[in-house]
Amino acid sequence: MIGTSLRQGIQPSTTFYNETIQALFFAVLVYFNLLYLIPNYLAKHAFIYFGLVLAACAIVTPIEVLALYLFYSDSPDYQANVVEQQEGIYLGNVFVTLLATVLRVIMDWWRYQNEKQVLLTQTMQSELRFLKSQINPHFLFNTLNNLYALTLKKSDKAPEIVLKLAEIMRYMLYECNERRVHLSKEIHYLYNYLDLERLRQPKDADITFEVEGHVSEQLVAPLLFVPFVENSFKHGLNHATSGGYVRMKLMVEGEDLEFVIENSKVEQMPRPSHPRSGGIGLANVRQRLQILYPDHHEIIIRDEPNRYEVTLRLTMIN
Repeated sequence: MIGTSLRQGIQPSTTFYNETIQALFFAVLVYFNLLYLIPNYLAKHAFIYFGLVLAACAIVTPIEVLALYLFYSDSPDYQANVVEQQEGIYLGNVFVTLLATVLRVIMDWWRYQNEKQVLLTQTMQSELRFLKSQINPHFLFNTLNNLYALTLKKSDKAPEIVLKLAEIMRYMLYECNERRVHLSKEIHYLYNYLDLERLRQPKDADITFEVEGHVSEQLVAPLLFVPFVENSFKHGLNHATSGGYVRMKLMVEGEDLEFVIENSKVEQMPRPSHPRSGGIGLANVRQRLQILYPDHHEIIIRDEPNRYEVTLRLTMIN
C-alpha cells in the first residue's frame, strides 16, 4: 500500500499523518459498507453488492490520492510516488472493505450459532416443563381415591402408596431440573409410575417392566420414556375391557440403550366426548429426541390391529 512505499525517509510525524489520512478513508469505506451495503445488498443481491464495493472504492480512491498529493505538496518526489501508487491504493481499499465484510459475516454467523444454542436450550427446557406439567390429572385423582379407599380399610399398602406418590412428585419437581439424570433414577421413577397405575387398572391387567444389562452411572435426559408409557395407557390399556396389557423392556449395554414398550389395542377406539387435553404427541417426542440426541437415536413403530409397539434406541451421549 501507499503508506508502506512512502515510509522510508519520512519523518515520524509525517508518517503518522500519512497513516491517519489512509485510516480515515478506510473508516469511510468500512462504515459505508457495514451500515448500508451489507444490510441492503449482500444477502439478496451479492453480485450487485460486489459491484457497489468496487464502485465505492473507485470513487473514494481519487479523493484519497488527492488528499495525499496535497499533503506532500512540499515533496514533488513523494507526490509522484502517490500518483504511481493509485492502483495499489485502490486495491488496498477494496481489500480492507472486503475484509470488513468477511469479519462481519463471521461475527453474524457466530452470533447466530449462539442464539441458536440459546434457543435450543430454551426449547429443551420448555419441553421438559411441558412434560412435567402433563401428569394426567385423572392419574393423580385415581391414585388419591385409591389411597383414600386403602386408608378406610386401614390397608398396609397405604403408606407405601403415599411414599411412591411422593417420590414421583419429588423427582418431577426437583430432580428433573438437570440436563441429564442417572438412568437408575429414571428407571426407579418408571417403577413407581407403574405401581400407581396398577392401582387404577383392572386386576387382570398385565403390566410388566423388565430391565436387562448393567445400569451404573449412565446419564439420560429426564422424563425421556414417560410419553411412551403415558400413551400406552391412554390409547391402549385404558380402553381394554379384559386381557389388556402394557409390557416394557429396557436393555442397556454400555452407553447403548434400547427401550421397547408394547400395549394392547381395541379394534375400534371410542370417540372422545370432549377434546383431549394434556399429553405429548409422537411429533413432540421426535422433536425432543432430535434436540437431545441428534443422529444418536432411532424410533421404530409397529402399529397392528390389536397391538402397538414402540422401540427406542439411543446412545446416551452427554
